[in-house]
Amino acid sequence: MKKVLFLALAAASFTFASCDSKKENAQENAADNVEAAGEAKADAMEEQADAVRDSADNKADAMEDAADANPSQATPAPAAGATTTQQ
Repeated sequence: MKKVLFLALAAASFTFASCDSKKENAQENAADNVEAAGEAKADAMEEQADAVRDSADNKADAMEDAADANPSQATPAPAAGATTTQQ
């Protein structure tokens, strides 16, 4: 009888020890909220970085298009009759 009672008491102890408390649940929820806020902030930063990168690409493309439309006069064409060599 004592063994059965002891085993039943031990089983009940393990059952109660594995239950979450309200305090533990509150801490886990707070941690989940911090994680979610961090993820949201990281996502917003990634979107902002993408926008900056796209803006820079567009500006560079516009500058290249302008350069193609207006050829540079800084490098004159070779003189008539001159030969050029490529290395």
